[in-house]
Amino acid sequence: MGPVDEGNILRAGVLSGHAWLRHGFGTRACGLTRPPAGYAHSRVLMLHQIHSGLVWPDPAPGQPGDGILTRTAGRLLAIRTADCCPILIADVRRRAVAAVHAGWRGALARIAEKAVGEMHRQYGSEPADLRAALGPSIRACCYEVGDELRQHFRARFDYAAALFQPAAEDPVQSRYPMLFLTGSPPGHPGDPRWNPVPRLRFDLAQALARQLAAAGMSTAAVEILPFCTACRSDLFYSHRRGDQGRMLSAIGVLA
Repeated sequence: MGPVDEGNILRAGVLSGHAWLRHGFGTRACGLTRPPAGYAHSRVLMLHQIHSGLVWPDPAPGQPGDGILTRTAGRLLAIRTADCCPILIADVRRRAVAAVHAGWRGALARIAEKAVGEMHRQYGSEPADLRAALGPSIRACCYEVGDELRQHFRARFDYAAALFQPAAEDPVQSRYPMLFLTGSPPGHPGDPRWNPVPRLRFDLAQALARQLAAAGMSTAAVEILPFCTACRSDLFYSHRRGDQGRMLSAIGVLA
């Protein structure tokens, strides 16, 4: 079951169909102002996001971190994104939920795996009972990075090679290569000031999905919503595009 658009809020099929559960991925049309129906704004819990691997059960509002867990009925967990990936997780047996903010730093810190592990530690959640949705984020089609990031992931993940692909060639540079030739002083063969490093495309959503799989979740229980925030300026804010706004994604247990 794919994503459903309900009044500028996207919902994942894998998280739908549970009467006790509410969730939604906001678009730029609703920004930070419209949590899913059924909650008062005073019940919305948000962290001070710092691009970390920190995950907290029922933290104080504004606590530094990037992952939140709860089993408290009537509490809505919310995160803000504009290219980073929002991850919403539900334990459909124990009625526990998690909301995670994950950019490349969070992915490098294994925040998706940590969220699943912390749900097990706090609530006894088993991977077989978990359902997860990865919301709109910048995708490999637009996420251009340098080789340094690939090296960081290679040092921590044996599947890192699958997360990076060469960026599309510059058509001007391909046609007129002599205009882009550089030379480096002796002793500086790899200095990017003289020899620019080839650019790469990074698949953030795939990196996070692999972490959920490594934590024991089945691929059928993980849904990746098919939206790139950088491509779809009509629907989403994008930090790389220079937008100032943020989208709200949220999940919670009804009272």
